[in-house]
Amino acid sequence: MADVILKNGLVEIGVNIHGAELKSLKRTDTDTEYLWCADPAYWNRTSPVLFPFVGGVKDGVYRHEGTEYKIGQHGFARDRDFTLVSQTEDTVWFELTDDEESRKVYPFAFRLEIGYQVMEDGVKVMWKVENPAQDTLYFAIGAHPAFNCPVKEGDKQTDYAIRLQDRDGENPGCFINTIFGQGGTVTSAREAVKLKEGILPITETLFDYDAKVIEDHQVQRVSLLDGEGREYLAVEFTAPLVGIWSPPKKQAPFVCIEPWYGRCDSDAFEGELKDRKWEQALRGGEVFQAEYKIVV
Repeated sequence: MADVILKNGLVEIGVNIHGAELKSLKRTDTDTEYLWCADPAYWNRTSPVLFPFVGGVKDGVYRHEGTEYKIGQHGFARDRDFTLVSQTEDTVWFELTDDEESRKVYPFAFRLEIGYQVMEDGVKVMWKVENPAQDTLYFAIGAHPAFNCPVKEGDKQTDYAIRLQDRDGENPGCFINTIFGQGGTVTSAREAVKLKEGILPITETLFDYDAKVIEDHQVQRVSLLDGEGREYLAVEFTAPLVGIWSPPKKQAPFVCIEPWYGRCDSDAFEGELKDRKWEQALRGGEVFQAEYKIVV
């Protein structure tokens, strides 16, 4: 059972205080669950928030003002208990702030707020990052929701597909994929992945080489299609990057659609935190706000 449950006439969500993680998303008229159950046989998470890093840093170490810090993949927010700060009939907000433990690996003051608003056709996920200090705050933030695929018992995942759309709602004929290398970093290599009317079939080998990383606002809507070609879920966003992932070589019964403001290091990166590609920066007192929506 989730710590907080919000629902209206058609949609119900459940959110945990730990990680401020969305744990359930259902349509109540069909009792369909769209979020992955965190079965550790494949992946023991459901929808972690990635902060203050998205992906990994090269060799597990990053540098800020000449000092090296060790940090794990995707930062630490997903593994911390948040504080429930407000709740209404349709919206809940959680907060995480810096403390002695966080400053050992991330030497910044910050206030991170995660909000969820249940809507008639899904859920809106909202992020706020505030810099309460005078020094510039550098960070990345991203989503990692895992969606059941197939969504119906007895269906085959390889009969399903992923549809990509750009900011104008058009179906691109291809996208440029940033290719992963070793150690959780990306390479300088790129590949053009061809699509037919924006559709990427889900094959048994689609994720053998890790996530598809789509940069530069190429895509602003990603949807999942069932075996009949019907859309049953979509993620809409304005983030500059999106990752599409399922555990490599496992044929896991879920697909993650991940809007990002930031990504992992490249395998050739040698700079400081401020030099990372797609890194976000806030001057003292500034606030970053972003959101995405899951439509069901």
